[in-house]
Amino acid sequence: MKIGGILFDLYGTLIDIHTDEDSEEIYRAISQFLTYQGISLDRREIRDQYYRIMEEQRLARGEEYAEFDAVKVWREFIRRNPGTSALIPGAKLKQLPSFLADIYRGISRQRLKLYPEVKTVLDALRTRFRLGVVSDGQSGWAVPEMRNLGVESYFNPIIISSNYGFRKPDGRLFEIALSRLGLAPKQVVFVGNDVYRDIFGAVRLGIKTVFFSSNQGTKKIDGVEPDYIIHQFAELRQAISFLKRQ
Repeated sequence: MKIGGILFDLYGTLIDIHTDEDSEEIYRAISQFLTYQGISLDRREIRDQYYRIMEEQRLARGEEYAEFDAVKVWREFIRRNPGTSALIPGAKLKQLPSFLADIYRGISRQRLKLYPEVKTVLDALRTRFRLGVVSDGQSGWAVPEMRNLGVESYFNPIIISSNYGFRKPDGRLFEIALSRLGLAPKQVVFVGNDVYRDIFGAVRLGIKTVFFSSNQGTKKIDGVEPDYIIHQFAELRQAISFLKRQ
């Protein structure tokens, strides 16, 4: 197999992350912050409205695997709860949804680090292959987190589901990445930690797959088998060497 590019899932594959969106601290902090912006709401009201708007947004997409956009959720939240926000200077008001999304992520995030050997492996691979990311997530969080962990520069393209309104296993995300790479499915390997969203999604397009059995993700579904399984990220070099010989 002639490999021209390697595509990676992000969370659970490159980045070991743990978040707690049920934490009361998130909504308490946002409630306190919004009070200073002239929007007075109890933390429970904020939490309930956030999830309600998120679900409304997903349903409005009309997609089988719909994705939401966190910044747009907070923009709609402010529209529904204006309070005295009309008194906020225009530039600040425009940035408020992004700022609220950042507060939400910052407080909910309890662990964010690369899996062992990620940079070492990427350093070895990028001299021989084009590398890209296809990930479910929010671009307003994913790209800054990649940058903070020092891996953003390894990848082009970076395809994040919130920019498109649908998520894996929808094949269109993979197709967008293939188009950006200028490569056919048979020239690409996809590396992911979720057998359904990652492996199933890629296999349907004829992309060879490496399943990273990390501490996250669905491990098995009937009828779906990856081409190679690794249990440590460092084993990826061996997996790529194996697939090249196929």
